[in-house]
Amino acid sequence: MKVTLVSLFCLLMSSSVFGQPDEALFSRLQGLFSNKTEFYNVDGFEISSQKFDLDFSKKNVLKNFKKYGIKEADLNTSDSSLKFNNWYVTKASEEVKGVLINSSYYFIENTDKKLTGISFSAMNKSDRDFERSFVNLIKNNAIPNSVFNSLDLDSLNLAGRKIAVGEGCRYMGVNNVQCPSNGQMSWSVHKTQEDAVQTVNAHWKTIQEQKGGKALSDTTVNVIFEGKETTAKKMIYGFKGVNSLLIKMDGAKTLTVYAVACPAKNSFVSCVMSFWNTDNVNRNGLPRLLEKVMTLK
Repeated sequence: MKVTLVSLFCLLMSSSVFGQPDEALFSRLQGLFSNKTEFYNVDGFEISSQKFDLDFSKKNVLKNFKKYGIKEADLNTSDSSLKFNNWYVTKASEEVKGVLINSSYYFIENTDKKLTGISFSAMNKSDRDFERSFVNLIKNNAIPNSVFNSLDLDSLNLAGRKIAVGEGCRYMGVNNVQCPSNGQMSWSVHKTQEDAVQTVNAHWKTIQEQKGGKALSDTTVNVIFEGKETTAKKMIYGFKGVNSLLIKMDGAKTLTVYAVACPAKNSFVSCVMSFWNTDNVNRNGLPRLLEKVMTLK
């Protein structure tokens, strides 16, 4: 239950990068490869790509991408800006008031005539130019292996800085690391500070509006994040009802959450960090994982 709730809060999900040098994008892009699927995170976008040794056809899309809820009637639109066969589907949902989840799906025909499905998801924004450029990178196998992280986690890459995390930590998603009893953090690297702030605000709104609990406190505190003096949102979140009973069985009662949007090296980072009241909190007020990137003032 802890893993599920923390992942719910910390799942992090831009300015257009269309036309900029690919190197600038790759410096912000991180990826994982699991279950024959490529997963990416950049500029607040969660992206996935899955290739099949199957013909490009509506039948194969409907059979192999059921998780997206795609219906045959959805596969009547293509993106004419892409110079190859494709179907394009877009959806939007407001899971909490004021936070719109924008999702785009591209089903494309590869050079070998086989099928690839690519998904994009972001909060309160969309960027067709970025999506098109990224789809072309995937089709052309132009994304370097260097952006992918090993699932055998011993260190994480935060905006180009390698940070050792010790044993027992694991990926909950791209740029989403959990260290049992030592905290969890989820982040995205952005082109602009404004985009990082927008992403943090959307995630904070999602946390505030979650059902099954309530914010016991919601404040702003001074911190040092990645060597920069800045402010962080801080919330102590308590649970009620069924969630409360399940959490208390494990001994935990509250989750402390921090959120920061801050410059880091040549980019900007949006980061959500959390820990349970039963975690190993050091004298500085933070568990081991969080203290590697942030200091309380």
